[in-house]
Amino acid sequence: MIASIFWIVVKIILIYVVAKVCIKIADKTIAHMISARDKSPLKFDRRRTNTIGSLIHNLIAYTINLICIMLILGQVGLNIGPLLAGAGVLGLAIGFGAQSLVKDVITGFFIIFEDQFGVGDVIQIDSFKGTVEEIGIRVTRIKSWTGEVHIIPNGNIKQVTNFSTYNSLAVVDVTIPLHLDIDKATEILKETVKQVQLLTDDIVKEPEVLGVQMVGTADLKIRIIAECKPTRQFNVTRLLNIEIKKQLNITQIEVL
Repeated sequence: MIASIFWIVVKIILIYVVAKVCIKIADKTIAHMISARDKSPLKFDRRRTNTIGSLIHNLIAYTINLICIMLILGQVGLNIGPLLAGAGVLGLAIGFGAQSLVKDVITGFFIIFEDQFGVGDVIQIDSFKGTVEEIGIRVTRIKSWTGEVHIIPNGNIKQVTNFSTYNSLAVVDVTIPLHLDIDKATEILKETVKQVQLLTDDIVKEPEVLGVQMVGTADLKIRIIAECKPTRQFNVTRLLNIEIKKQLNITQIEVL
C-alpha cells in the first residue's frame, strides 16, 4: 500500500516537472522568435510583439497545465473520461461557431512572425493600398493616402504587395523637340540630376540619364532613373520634374 502511494506521488511529481520543462522550452522558443524578428529589416511595434508573445505563452501554458491536471487526476484514481468528453463537445461547438475567428487569429500570427509587413509599411491588399496603421490578431488596418481607413480581417488576406521592403525607383521621361541637339540636352540633364541629389536625402544613388527612350515624329523622350528610399519615388519624381524644367528654361531648351 505504502509502495503504491509512493509511486503515485513519484509519477505526479514527474508529470509536474515535465510540464514545467515543456513550458520553459516553449518560452525560450518564443523569445528566440521575437529576437529573430527584431533583427529583421521590417520593424514592428515592440509593445504589440510583446503582447503577441504573452498571448502565445498563455495559450501554451494553459494547454500544458490542463493536460498536466488531467494526468494527475488520472493518477489519483479519478475518472477523467466524462471531463474529456465534455471538453471535446464544447470545443467542437466553439469550433463550428468561430471558424472565421480562428482563421483570422492564425493568419495574424503568421503575418507577424513571418515579417510579411509591419506598422508604417506601404502595402497593397487586393484593391486596397495604403500605410499599415495597426496589425491586430484579428484584423489589419491600413490608411490610404486620401485618408480612408480600411479594416481587413486577417483571414481574408490572400496576397500582399509590400512597397517598403526594398528601395524604389523614380522614372522621369523628358520630352524635347526632335530638332534640338541631343548631346547638349543630355549633358544638361546629367548636371541637373547631380544637383537634385544634393537637395534631398530620399535619393540613395546618383540618378542616371539612360538616354533616348523613344523617338517620335516631332519629339523624343530622354529617360532618367533615380534609386530612392522605399515609397519615396513619387516625391523624387516631382522634384526631378521641377528642377529639370527650371534648368531647361534657363538654358532655353524647350520642353514638350
